[in-house]
Amino acid sequence: MDKKKFGIREVVAIGIGTALFVVLTEVQIPIGIPNTALQPRMAVLAFLSAVFGPIVGAVIGLLGHALGDALFYGSVWWSWVFPEAVVGAAIGAIAGRLKVREGGFGKSQIILFNCVQIVANAAAWIVVAPILDILVYAEPANKVFIQGAFAWLGDVLIIGILGTILLAAYSKIAGKSSSLKKED
Repeated sequence: MDKKKFGIREVVAIGIGTALFVVLTEVQIPIGIPNTALQPRMAVLAFLSAVFGPIVGAVIGLLGHALGDALFYGSVWWSWVFPEAVVGAAIGAIAGRLKVREGGFGKSQIILFNCVQIVANAAAWIVVAPILDILVYAEPANKVFIQGAFAWLGDVLIIGILGTILLAAYSKIAGKSSSLKKED
């Protein structure tokens, strides 16, 4: 990713990413823990964060989750909205090192991506979400830390599998496209 200013491409990515995130809110695979499920929307968040950077990732996580909650559930659970922004921003922070747009998303970038997403998800779901649940909604600690741990595991799996596949496939296409541009 080049080190240019925030532009129209990033604004469009936020719009499309937020819309996809909201639409995918209802696509959930139950895991047996109340209010916690595998959510493919997290792979979309990780993908767009890795391609477009931390601002795009944070905004998609924040807006996508808030709008999805409001539209599908009637209210926003803010203690789980902010962690989505944390994950998006953290993955986006390493976007330049992942070389997705240049077609360089190879083994070392896949390892870096997955290490960062594991740590970002841990911070979001094992620390931020449960603490906010306790402070904002007075939820019982034993309940929210269990939910957070399962949300962490689910997001790590979804992003690790689906997110990695999306990034590898896109990087292959982007790499071919950028090599064609260089030949012109």
